Amino acid sequence: MEDKIINKAGELFLNLGFKSVTMDDISSELGISKKTLYKYFSNKVSLVNASCSAIHESIEQTIDFIKEKNYNSIEEEFAIKAIFKEMFKNAKDSPMHQLRKYYPEIYNDLMEREVCIFRDCNRDNLEKGIQQGLYRADIDLNMITNFYFTLVFGLFESDMYSHDMQELVKIEYKILEYHIRAIATEKGILELEKQLEIINQN
Repeated sequence: MEDKIINKAGELFLNLGFKSVTMDDISSELGISKKTLYKYFSNKVSLVNASCSAIHESIEQTIDFIKEKNYNSIEEEFAIKAIFKEMFKNAKDSPMHQLRKYYPEIYNDLMEREVCIFRDCNRDNLEKGIQQGLYRADIDLNMITNFYFTLVFGLFESDMYSHDMQELVKIEYKILEYHIRAIATEKGILELEKQLEIINQN
């Protein structure tokens, strides 16, 4: 039951926002009493925290699964991006923005964990891309990782952009294209154009 609650709450939080969803909504969706819900989670904050942890673990497992598929480095980046697009396909406002605004401690803790995944994943991708001849061999791995990190996470930290989740997903794809164009070889640009053509058809 605890896992069911966490999974349903996570789904609702992602789609409707952390602020918008109430404990009443969650108990109603699950067809259980609030008494049962509070038996497992004493308040909404503890449920938000548990849901964020579960979402984080799911993201980590999904990234590992994609990395095991032996895509080339650029295919891999687009495959990972597609997972996030699917995850947020029903979201209206950015759940990350709501989390940062209403649950800053949970947001900061989640970001610390996301940063670790991001840095390790990006570093591995850069090294693989260089080996495959898709990224230039002369790039500074640490600096490029920091540049990309600043662009991706700055998107959710800044108020310069819309908080509409579908717009943010589109911008993330633009950031990915910008990132790859900055480091790709001619061979890498051809692969990038191939991936862009695929997503533009969908």
